Amino acid sequence: MGTAEQKCVVSVCQPGTNLLAAGYCMYSSSIIFVLSIGKGVFAFTLDPLYGEFVLTQENIQIPKAGKIYAFNEGNYMLWDEKLKKYMDNLKDPEPSGKPYSARYIGSLVGDFHRTLLYGGIYGYPRDKKSKNGKLRLLYECAPMSYIVEQAGGKGSDGHRRILDIKPEE
Repeated sequence: MGTAEQKCVVSVCQPGTNLLAAGYCMYSSSIIFVLSIGKGVFAFTLDPLYGEFVLTQENIQIPKAGKIYAFNEGNYMLWDEKLKKYMDNLKDPEPSGKPYSARYIGSLVGDFHRTLLYGGIYGYPRDKKSKNGKLRLLYECAPMSYIVEQAGGKGSDGHRRILDIKPEE
């Protein structure tokens, strides 16, 4: 790698605490663009008549008491025992009588967006096949953690705050 390329890698490989903005776009029956520039989370919906995005939700806050989890349970047997126990506890109807419900469609943006609006837990943990998990820090974990923290939630890799992690590669 040349000097210019090395400088580029160094400038990109920064912790999420240095992010200035994050967003995602979701394409479905309507096109929704969610954005944070560090002062809350806002959703814009494309008005097809005018071809412009219109502000449709201001200062989105993730509900504190969601009862939905989104994990790929097809990897359950590859998880460590602590995570298995945690997931089993989420599904246990005792003591509250209200276990968490599974809602996983396998789309990061779709699953994350539902969690943002209705509360709950989204995770794609590391396992025996993927020691760092499947999601990429720079363009998946850090931006989504930035958004969820701006909405009053938390982003963690299970041990530390995602926005504090400095990419190493």
